[in-house]
Amino acid sequence: MKVNFYTPVVTAFDENGELDLQGNKNIYDHLIGGGIGGLLILGSSGEFYALGMEQKKTLIDMAVPYINKRAKVFFGTACDSMEETVELSNYALKAGADGVMLISPYYFTIDDASIEAFYDEAAEKIDGPLYIYNFPARTGYDVKPEIVLNLLRRHRNIVGLKDSVSEMGHTRSILTTVREEFPEFEVYCGFDENLIHNAACGGAGCIGALSNVYLLVSWQDAVNRKDWDAAFALQKKVDMLMGIYDINPFFIGTIKKAMILRGVQMKDCCKKPVLSATEPETGRLKAIMERVG
Repeated sequence: MKVNFYTPVVTAFDENGELDLQGNKNIYDHLIGGGIGGLLILGSSGEFYALGMEQKKTLIDMAVPYINKRAKVFFGTACDSMEETVELSNYALKAGADGVMLISPYYFTIDDASIEAFYDEAAEKIDGPLYIYNFPARTGYDVKPEIVLNLLRRHRNIVGLKDSVSEMGHTRSILTTVREEFPEFEVYCGFDENLIHNAACGGAGCIGALSNVYLLVSWQDAVNRKDWDAAFALQKKVDMLMGIYDINPFFIGTIKKAMILRGVQMKDCCKKPVLSATEPETGRLKAIMERVG
């Protein structure tokens, strides 16, 4: 399977926490102009949890026609209730999205039967391609490989999964569990550094936030043409860039600051109470970026 490096796009806000529509257009142009083939909007990096329904719909209404098929566009559409999740998902798909991605319910840990029931109902009510988003560090539980296989046997519109687990063995176990029966199912890793291992296991690539800053298309292309000297050299750079995530636990503000340093016309504002990168944090960021070159 050919691998892709897609971007979980950050969302541009102004100082009051309102959508900066021009800033978001600048971000999309930055990514698409650099060759990124797919944008995931309103994912974790897009601060989906802090936006109201109308703000999300406003972003969908702007993004789909603006991107205008220049890249694939997906939206994170999980909301606090199933009713809102279905409403927003079908709204995005009707607007022209290529698919929607759902993180399973968070706050309370739920059992395997409840996880299956959540995706069963969502798949039945959502009128288009659906991607599972497994992020145990945020939900408090795992969408196990066996759950994924059960769901695929019942729902043809569940077409892929993003596995935000640092241990690549977990992603590999999903692939080995479903690949024989569902060879076209797309499994993406959520940690940038795992792209090559994902590809080696038959995965679809990565959806990683570093690509907001460094457009990792050349890495994707090196893996696809099996140019391992180039791929391994870029792996070393990505390994260094992973330090960006360690500057602040809420790394999205750091990513936005890095994008500004790279010349993207946007503000580094995040939804309150999160603060912009401090001067010491910006200093650490610049040191990493200068080291990479």
